[in-house]
Amino acid sequence: MNRPIVFDSPFLLGFDHTRSLIERAAKAAAESYPPYNVEDRGDGALRITLAVAGFTPDQLHVTVEDRQLIVAGKREGAGEEAYLHRGIAARGFVRNFVLADGMKVEGALLEHGLLHIDLTRPEPERLVQRIPIRAGG
Repeated sequence: MNRPIVFDSPFLLGFDHTRSLIERAAKAAAESYPPYNVEDRGDGALRITLAVAGFTPDQLHVTVEDRQLIVAGKREGAGEEAYLHRGIAARGFVRNFVLADGMKVEGALLEHGLLHIDLTRPEPERLVQRIPIRAGG
């Protein structure tokens, strides 16, 4: 069932970009692999942790494009191992996170099968602009 999006209102003009952000976020929320946590580290800092057991740093890629954090993992070739049970996923993945304006990726660390991505949101500058008033003729 498709619900109408509030941005379709004729009174909200120029919100096309916001609508596309909401659509991207909804699509990203539907993804389920790999599992992840988002931790609030205080002072505008966040940490995203993804469970990527079995991946090496060379098999993982973290990029930011158009306010979207993209984490991808790809394994080259399947091994010839014979499994009696295979519970650890070996498939590739792409996980997307939509970032707010001003969010910056500080770095990524892979340890113990967990990929940690640290983000910060610097405090925006408070800009006060004085508008001169002209006197009419």
